[in-house]
Amino acid sequence: MQEIQYLTFLLSNELFGLGILYIKEIIEFESVTHVPMMPEYIPGVINLRGNVVPVIDLNTRFYKKKTETNRKTCIIITEIKLEKETIDVGLLVDAVNEVVDIPENQIEDAPSFGSKIRLDFIQGIGKLENQFVIILKMNQILDLSEIQTIQETSSQVN
Repeated sequence: MQEIQYLTFLLSNELFGLGILYIKEIIEFESVTHVPMMPEYIPGVINLRGNVVPVIDLNTRFYKKKTETNRKTCIIITEIKLEKETIDVGLLVDAVNEVVDIPENQIEDAPSFGSKIRLDFIQGIGKLENQFVIILKMNQILDLSEIQTIQETSSQVN
């Protein structure tokens, strides 16, 4: 039985987890550059060492409300595969917690009730000592057609 590591983070006082293999780095939130004609949950892009990285506000994506930024607000830089290429995408979250090991036998299927977010975003519910972690499906969170639009828009900006 293999243990899988997850980065845990907070969104609207709920604990979420994302497989550590998707994560490149975590950066402090400073600001994003607004890009016109983007979906509401994509507040803009950041410049990460010369690369344009789209940022997704997960509070807006899941709960239809903007992230209230403060000193704990972070952007998790993740990598997703898009057809033949790999691109970086930033996830705006309220706060990053820690990396935890959740054994596979401690992860259950997402319940079909009680969740405030779409079930297709949830890979499962992980059990830690005294709390649950909502484990996300990385590629479901991102609408790939929208990401391609961002890439086309950002390549015109450069």
